Parts: sequence; structure tokens; C-alpha cells
Amino acid sequence: MNASVSITPSSTALTDSQTPLILRSLPNPPMAEDVCPRRARQQLDLLLLAIEALDLNGSEAILTMVKELELTTIIKHRVYLWQLRNSNPLRRYTQRQPLSLVEAKAMVAITCYLARRLTVVIRQLLFAYEHLQNKQLSPEHHFRLAVYLDRFRAHFRSRMNPKRAVVASYTADDQKLNDLAIRLLGQLLFCTGIFGMQRLWASLFDGEVK
Repeated sequence: MNASVSITPSSTALTDSQTPLILRSLPNPPMAEDVCPRRARQQLDLLLLAIEALDLNGSEAILTMVKELELTTIIKHRVYLWQLRNSNPLRRYTQRQPLSLVEAKAMVAITCYLARRLTVVIRQLLFAYEHLQNKQLSPEHHFRLAVYLDRFRAHFRSRMNPKRAVVASYTADDQKLNDLAIRLLGQLLFCTGIFGMQRLWASLFDGEVK
């Protein structure tokens, strides 16, 4: 049964001095409210979904990274992280509380640092995909790429709400999900550079602010 979760994270309003140092390089966009737009919430969750498909221990790696980056004042525990990710409106159990900017910044930091650790794997998979495309071969011809795509499709189908039209359009078509998984790999690679956090953060608000 699909449902909206009404449990909401507690306030994460922090003063500048309380904000973890790693997040202070990410400026607040000029928006009317201190909340992340719908597209940004969706994008952050999907990037973490791709990381979970890349790494068998991806879910635990996310929680470990919260501690390593000293973000526990924002993401307090496993359930809290689950609630933040369920701010993605495509989720089966989406929760109505909007994602605050500081929470989004924390998720950006986690995504970028995990992507950096997976840089070699991400590059290898993107190279393999391009090679297969040039040879007009399917992803099944590269074992690790096929595993990543299979895991991503399974994660997406199990966690997203099939009643939403955009989700239904993906779940009905393996190729469309594969294309999404590959695009997310490209976006993760985009996050791995020196200014990866800043680039990802700015990209979340493209077209959202004037």
C-alpha cells in the first residue's frame, strides 16, 4: 500500500557558527523560503540510489560518511536519513516535510565524497558503456555494468511509487531505466572534482532562481 508519511524531521535551523565547516562553502540561493525545490529533492535521492547500486554496502557507507563528515547535528540517525530521502516526491512513502537547505547541503556533501571514493569504478563503467555503444552491444556484455544496471532497476522499482506517471513510465521500460542509471553515473562523475560539491549544489537550482 502506498502512503504519505507524516512523521517529519525536527528543525535543523542552524546559525552560521553551528553549520558544519564542510557546508559553509555552499551559498544559500536567493529563494523565498529555506527549502529545497522538488526537482532538487528528487535528484539528490536518485544520486544516492545510484551509489547504493554501485556499492553493495552503499546504505551503510552513506551512514558512515555522515559521521566522517561530522554531519550528525543535521542527520542524526538512520531513520532521520530515511525521512530526508523520502522528501523525494517519487518515493513510495514520501513525507510532506520539505527538505531544508542545510539538510540538502549535507546530502550534497555525502554524495560528492562517496562519489570521489567510487571515481575509478564510475569511470570504468562509463567507458565500458561508451565502448559497448560504439560496438552496438548490450550492457550484458560487460559483467560489472550489467550488475550495476540490474541493481539500479531493482532499487528504483522497489522504492519509487508506481502510481506516479513518471515512475510508471520508467518501470515499464528497462532501457529507460538503464538510460537514467547511466545519466546518474555521469552526474556522479561531475561531483568528483575539486569543486564537485559547489557544482552539484549550483546545478540543483538551475532554473529555480532568478
